[in-house]
Amino acid sequence: MKIILRSNIEQLGKIGAVVDVAPGYARNYLIPRNDAYPATKGNLKRIEFEKKKVLQLAEQEIEAARKLAEKMKDISLTFQVKVSEEEQLYGSVGTSDIVAEMAKQGHEVERRRVLLAEPIKQLGVYTVGISLHPEVETEIKVWVVKE
Repeated sequence: MKIILRSNIEQLGKIGAVVDVAPGYARNYLIPRNDAYPATKGNLKRIEFEKKKVLQLAEQEIEAARKLAEKMKDISLTFQVKVSEEEQLYGSVGTSDIVAEMAKQGHEVERRRVLLAEPIKQLGVYTVGISLHPEVETEIKVWVVKE
């Protein structure tokens, strides 16, 4: 059965693609979930209109993320932590700490958007990435100093 995709589906294709799938998969899964339309001339026109709207919304989201990234690139967070005599931290500075400190400064960011491979366990200055959109990332400075 030929269908037109309404959303990006990893194994099938991108929005607007006309693909051939098993009839049961289309009738029972894709069409009820509004992920696809049956391939007809009317639906081809409809999907072109929807595709333009989706692309416009995506451009607006990217532009908003870029503006936010410009504002956030100058952020500097300072964490005062207790350390041992050997300058080892008692504990660490993780993503949740960074998100909480950013919230105090008025920047709401989801925890999963903070690109920190592992918690910070040493004193120093670190550059931490923030993913605002799949295509837009920015970096902030994190200072870890002793109390």
